[in-house]
Order: sequence, then C-alpha cells, then structure tokens
Amino acid sequence: MINLIDITKTYDMGSVQVQVLKGITLHVKESEFLSIIGPSGSGKSTLMNMIGCLDVPTTGEYYLDGKEISTYNEKQLSKIRNQKIGFIFQKFNLLPKLTAFENVELPLIYRGMNAKERKQRSLDALDKVGLSDRMEHKPTELSGGQQQRVAIARALAGDPPVLLADEPTGNLDSKSGGEVMNLIRNLSKDGKTIVLITHDSEVAKEAKRTITIKDGLLLNNPASQTD
Repeated sequence: MINLIDITKTYDMGSVQVQVLKGITLHVKESEFLSIIGPSGSGKSTLMNMIGCLDVPTTGEYYLDGKEISTYNEKQLSKIRNQKIGFIFQKFNLLPKLTAFENVELPLIYRGMNAKERKQRSLDALDKVGLSDRMEHKPTELSGGQQQRVAIARALAGDPPVLLADEPTGNLDSKSGGEVMNLIRNLSKDGKTIVLITHDSEVAKEAKRTITIKDGLLLNNPASQTD
C-alpha cells in the first residue's frame, strides 16, 4: 500500500541546508497497523507529511497503492489526500463555527459528492464513533475526546484506504485516550491501513509493528536494511 524508497528531505534555512530525512525506505502492507515512534526533532512529523502527501521529498520515490506520486503537483496531491488518506491530528483541526456533522461532511463536499450520499456517509461515520446524539454540537460544546472522535469520523466518511494518526491521544486524558485507541484498534480490525505517529511507547505498542525514527533515520526496520 505504502512504499517509500530512499526518501530524503532537505530544508533551506537561510544559508544553511538541514537534512531532516536521510534515506528513508519503508514498506507498509495493505491493512497493516504500523506505529512510528521517535522524540521531538527526530523527523517523524516530516515523515508523516511525506506519507500524507502534505509535502514532497527532495529525492527518492513514493508509491501509494501502486502509483508513483513523488513527482505529483499540488493539485494531484490534493486529490490523493481527499480520496486515499484520512487524517487524525493531535489538535483535532475542527472548524469551530461548524457543527460536528458539518465538520465530517466538509471533505465530501470538496470531493463533489452529492448531498444525499454525503449526508448518509456523515451520519454513518458519526454513528461509528458513537456521536450520533452530538452531531449538531459545535467543537466548543464537546469534550476533547468527543472532538477527536469527530475528527476520526471525518477521516472515515470518505472511506480512505489509509489512515494517518499523528499523536491522536496527545491532547487527551487517559480515559479519553483509551477510548480513541480502542476506536483505532477496531478500524485496524476492519481492514484499514493505519500509520500511527507518536512519542509515547505505550501508544506505539497498540500497533502490530513498531519502527523507531531517530535523527532522520529509521531503526529496527528490515526494509531499510535489505534494500
């Protein structure tokens, strides 16, 4: 499903070039649940941006669902993000003036889906995360755990094959965090390909496979050692 080959990412910081990713090779199979763990500054957020088509590599190749997309332009990448990838962010990224239902529906509007289908998909997604009774509430009227569940519903509504979860429990208390991770485990059982980015070793253990990133390099990763 996800195939990164010798990916590098270098940023220009004035007169200095900083290499954040240093030859990343990573293979993620369809329906796999993978966690990538690393401390702040390790390159894990940059790697997530690559996988999520939010940024492009300086060098290397990226194949998603069999298509080489590392040379795609922004319009093509936007289409990939909308149809292939669901995002779950630490800060939820909900629009405060919209209701839970409207937040879930919005990406489907961007996709050009007809009103009847997007309404049903949004309702189904909110039901899946147990928030049917809160769909008319705005983010400020919801707890942190509920907001994250709305974000998960938004990611699910478009039925993407890949879910990217970036520190999904980082802003939650232990009870809410446990509920969110239970949802993510169930999505894995349903066959979603999930990549979870975290600095928390306990959260990382929830995945079937864990890879460590440090100083822009992947450790304990067979793919990078054999390719």
